[in-house]
Amino acid sequence: MTRCTRRRFLSQTGRHAAAVLIANGLPRAIRATPLGKPVGIQLYTVKEEIGRDPAGTLRQLRRIGFGEVETAGFGQLSAGQFRRLLDEAGLACPRAHLQFDRAKLDSAFADAHALGAKYAASGSLRSLAAEPQSPAGAPQGGMSADEAKRTAELANRIGEQAARAGLQYVYHNHDFEFVAERGASVGYDLLLRETDPRLVKFEIDCGWMIFAGRDPVDYFGKYPNRFPMIHVKDFVRESEPAGATLGAMHGA
Repeated sequence: MTRCTRRRFLSQTGRHAAAVLIANGLPRAIRATPLGKPVGIQLYTVKEEIGRDPAGTLRQLRRIGFGEVETAGFGQLSAGQFRRLLDEAGLACPRAHLQFDRAKLDSAFADAHALGAKYAASGSLRSLAAEPQSPAGAPQGGMSADEAKRTAELANRIGEQAARAGLQYVYHNHDFEFVAERGASVGYDLLLRETDPRLVKFEIDCGWMIFAGRDPVDYFGKYPNRFPMIHVKDFVRESEPAGATLGAMHGA
């Protein structure tokens, strides 16, 4: 498999933009948006470019053909300043990955509203759900049943506060939630069972899930209506995600 780096991804803007222009003349059925919804990108994919030139990077992404983004920080900008750049580039931001702090959830939710987001997503809640006596920097393996239950309890609290703020909380997985000792429950399954379906939705990262040996399709069937969005990306043989990551795609 040919590896696509972020630099190569963005350097080929002209080629991709031309492809988008050609595609605009094709019937809707053969475009890459069969659901009639715009394709989104997780901005973590281009975090270095966003840091150097946020306005230019967003404009390039729009020219390539992306219609939506999911944020992963704002660089040196505020959420409101970043929203203005999105508007100028013609990009929507219906979902945002945010930094959650137990004592400052309102601040994260305010950022989501400033961006125009409906979904407030987190990555791992591991540090927030850690037991108080856990030493900082201690080695961590898979998600134990105890950790899953603590995480689910925290996710429910975040989800409840998000709902009061007019938002939907979403949990994004990595691979450690699927690592379980022999005979033990899978942490991700416990998260799904222990969280309130109204308050906590999930954003399946298909790359990480498959890397951990699980099949996203199985989860779509077993837990309907829990996955309003997904991340789609390739992995190289190492545990580093490969190049261009198409993220936060509706319709899962």
